[in-house]
Amino acid sequence: MEHRVSSSLLLCLLTLSSLFNADRASAQQKFGINYGQIANNLPDPTRVAGLLQSMNVNKVKLYDADPKVLTAFANTGVEFIIAIGNENIQTMASSPGAAQQWVSQHVQPFVPATRISCITVGNEVLGNNDMGMAANLVPAMQAVHDALVALGLGGQVTVSSAHSAAVLASSFPPSSGAFQESFAPYIKPLLDFHSKTGSPFLFNAYPFFAYKGDPGSVSLPYVLFQPNAGVRDGGLVYDNMLYAQIDAVYVAMKAMGHTDIAVKISETGWPSKGDEDEVGASVQNAAAYNGNLMQRVAMGQGTPLKPNVPVDVFVFALFNENMKPGPASERNYGLFYPNGSPVYTINAGSPAGSSSGGGSVGRTFDPYSSQSMFSAASRLAVRRRRLSLWTLLLVLPMLSALLW
Repeated sequence: MEHRVSSSLLLCLLTLSSLFNADRASAQQKFGINYGQIANNLPDPTRVAGLLQSMNVNKVKLYDADPKVLTAFANTGVEFIIAIGNENIQTMASSPGAAQQWVSQHVQPFVPATRISCITVGNEVLGNNDMGMAANLVPAMQAVHDALVALGLGGQVTVSSAHSAAVLASSFPPSSGAFQESFAPYIKPLLDFHSKTGSPFLFNAYPFFAYKGDPGSVSLPYVLFQPNAGVRDGGLVYDNMLYAQIDAVYVAMKAMGHTDIAVKISETGWPSKGDEDEVGASVQNAAAYNGNLMQRVAMGQGTPLKPNVPVDVFVFALFNENMKPGPASERNYGLFYPNGSPVYTINAGSPAGSSSGGGSVGRTFDPYSSQSMFSAASRLAVRRRRLSLWTLLLVLPMLSALLW
């Protein structure tokens, strides 16, 4: 029995490897996943490493610097963003020695075996009504950067911080993008830091929240990357909300004198389940949002304002996390259950009007048909990738069962 399982597992891994081999270099540069651990039933990190490698996902974002995870992913080539929690910001800002000690303990022992490319200092600090923490954010980031430089790691590890949509006073239309005036004293030095160090502006974007808040006014196809008439903003047309939010950030940064900073989506996703009042939280919509987004990322698509800059995203999240506080949706963003089985099948899309949960998506449609704004070449590229996606869908459940 053990021999048969090992042989089957090897066959699955070889099949998955062949699926992504042709596009391996581009896939490694584009798609990432958030690996949260607010749960008491998650698999051992060594098993997670095997799962992600088999999927050819090689960019991972953590919310801490868990040594078990960093050790498990040694020599895998997976690239990590690790994190310093909000509770440590004041200490880092006031004590350069504390920053150097943190880097010495949480970064230096793991590189270069584990690829650590970025450290986030705090998460959604601006907008949480703690002005003291906001004032300490950039000094803390600078202290961590200085510590990296002092330890010879400044050239390979950048420093950033992830922000929610609360930093924006206006995001629609994208050409009106602007930061909150009350945050200007903190945003300006933050952008100057990014410009000086070459680090990205990280943005947590959730079109789900917009739809949940006003389903009567927000178009579901528009937020799910499904065919729709689009929204015109001057000479640009937006066929989805995520790209509009990204461009609003670019416009807001330009208004503060910066066109030299990349915007990366550090979190985006859609819950497969929610409370009764969480409109749109469903298996069908989650599959459509993440599936359609992944296809666009695979195509190397840019936004209307930055068409030559591929969108860079970290999908939230790898697993459902059963101990997260808040509404039910917070515990149901995962692509996988903790036992390794997929929460839903990711395919070309799902029925636009579906809002009920349960089961895999039963019907698909072509979001890249002639109704969409994509060129024939783009549609052909997606259809080719879809063949690999469908093969992956046949193999992945078997692989998950064998790994767990």
